[in-house]
Amino acid sequence: MFTIQSLPTTPTERQWALEAVASIEAVIQPEDAWGLSVINDLLEQQSIHLMLAVSCAAANIVGYCLYQVVFEQAEILRIGTHPNYQRQGIASQLFVQLNDILTVQAVESLLLEVRADNLAAIALYKQQGFKVIHRRSGYYQSAHKTAVDALIMQRTYIE
Repeated sequence: MFTIQSLPTTPTERQWALEAVASIEAVIQPEDAWGLSVINDLLEQQSIHLMLAVSCAAANIVGYCLYQVVFEQAEILRIGTHPNYQRQGIASQLFVQLNDILTVQAVESLLLEVRADNLAAIALYKQQGFKVIHRRSGYYQSAHKTAVDALIMQRTYIE
């Protein structure tokens, strides 16, 4: 069982939470992880928010969603689940909470970017109502691999 929570406000708990998010980032995005200082700097912006998925059994952070809301537009900057907890519905729970928040804020659409070869994530996003609206050819570059396209996906709240 998991709960979705906001970023704690007390300095010690906030630091612990951000370290946990940075740790998960390092595991799931080894070539492109955002470290603690990057996440901290982003959260200094009033438009950027962080939701946490917390395991009720272990009381540890197992997933997160870092997102930005600017007027009627929102964007998921990062969303992730620790590999030990993947395929348990955590990302779906994060989406439910995020959708509730964005609906209250009268957001019209939500954007995200995903690697074209991340088929599991693309399937999840389509299940959540996202559609591909643009492809950036060769966007993700790696020293050891062939370049991979980025897909820009959008979910619309207001028809």
